[in-house]
Amino acid sequence: MRTLITATALGAIMLAAPAQAGRADPMEDPNFQVTYAGENIPAPPPNGAIFQASAGYSALTNGGRAATVGDIITILLVERTQASKSNSANTGRQGSIGLAPPTSGLLNLFSPSDVAASGTQDFQGKGAAAQSNQLSGEITVTISRVFPNGTMMVRGQKQLTLNRGDEYVQISGLVRQGDISPDNRVLSTRVADARITYSGRGEIARASRQGWLQRFFSAISPF
Repeated sequence: MRTLITATALGAIMLAAPAQAGRADPMEDPNFQVTYAGENIPAPPPNGAIFQASAGYSALTNGGRAATVGDIITILLVERTQASKSNSANTGRQGSIGLAPPTSGLLNLFSPSDVAASGTQDFQGKGAAAQSNQLSGEITVTISRVFPNGTMMVRGQKQLTLNRGDEYVQISGLVRQGDISPDNRVLSTRVADARITYSGRGEIARASRQGWLQRFFSAISPF
């Protein structure tokens, strides 16, 4: 048994080491890569008209607002969520039964206490959970796609290298032109289908999570 446990632990070490060494760089995620103006956009076919719309065209009525692929928009992160849940239950049950044995014949050997039974059951349960999250800041993204109705897909990321590690902020989603302010800012609460990621690397991030061996034994522990 001791040999089996030792072999299992060694196997976990061999599997965890490559996983730690080969962890992908968050900045290489294609879902948040920057989009440059005119990138991967084919030129529209000529339709015989004098005016030909191009990828860089912006009407004068748009002013300085971002409206084409590659334009820059600043997302104001104002995410705040709070949730709470509680429940309780209380049940009770009680029953008894008793039989009076005859006073004559073969069954008179039993006393009334021998044929009496009773039972009680009681249950009380209570649970509560609360969670709150808050994220504030700014991140500048680029427009990666413009749909026919004017809705724009934006995506971008930011990396901050601090003295104790790296911090990554990534976001993607859909933005309406009407939600963009004149200085090209939009609230994160106005981003549809938003994907916001905040992660980090370094000694602070490592200290805030369990070690790989402890996670392994936590996964197989029956308690």
